[in-house]
Amino acid sequence: MQNGKIDAISLYEDIQKIKEQAPLVHNITNYVVMNSTANALLAIGASPVMAHAIEEVEEMVGISRALVINIGTLSELWIEAMQLAMKKAKEKNIPIIFDPVGAGATRLRTDTCHKLLNKANPSIIRGNASEIRALFLAEGGTKGVDSTHSADDAIESAKELSKKFNCVISISGKTDIIIEGEKIIRINNGHRMMTKVTGLGCTATALTGAFAAVNSSPFIAAAHGMALMGIAGEIAAEKSTGPGSLQVQFFDTLYNLKEEDIIKRLKLE
Repeated sequence: MQNGKIDAISLYEDIQKIKEQAPLVHNITNYVVMNSTANALLAIGASPVMAHAIEEVEEMVGISRALVINIGTLSELWIEAMQLAMKKAKEKNIPIIFDPVGAGATRLRTDTCHKLLNKANPSIIRGNASEIRALFLAEGGTKGVDSTHSADDAIESAKELSKKFNCVISISGKTDIIIEGEKIIRINNGHRMMTKVTGLGCTATALTGAFAAVNSSPFIAAAHGMALMGIAGEIAAEKSTGPGSLQVQFFDTLYNLKEEDIIKRLKLE
């Protein structure tokens, strides 16, 4: 919302904008989640494109409304493509959503994060608590790409990171926390079964990209992305018998979500 309000109505209005505008969201993401994140974007009405070839990333960014960078499966050529894409997005004032998957787990991941962040400030950094802490403190302690910290553990790191890069920090966890400088909002939606489906964190980043494409406020876009993830995950879990059926139900819920579902379930503080 232009007045900065975040509530069920503002979330639903942005979902409708995505459906009406079908913004092109350019993803340079990992092999594990290409299919699932593309399906999630399609389900809410966005137009996903997965393009990481050095020869085309700058051109693709130029026709996109948002750029999602996910470092889940790195290689030298992909890192170069990410740098080119972020530089072009910065030149054209296209929002960049950055997912530091596994930051702190290996030197390559941590060094790549800092290299990319120094290439162009993202609009939003979305990660779990361990990844956010590792970005700021340059410390390890992550267990693969899963979090070994709660979202609350990363708040101070996130505040400093937000100020350093002039961006919004979106921390996923049992409670999702969105931070911009000293401004904080907590979102208490979601279901524990979501942690048993590979790539739902990466999906949250992609959906955040769709909201950033239609809302000029990165803070609101980040909050809307995480709120939608949590609400859809809750509904999907209630209809599922396990992680496999949850993923299918999740896509269907994104596609069929109604305003009354959001009003009934959204939990903000």
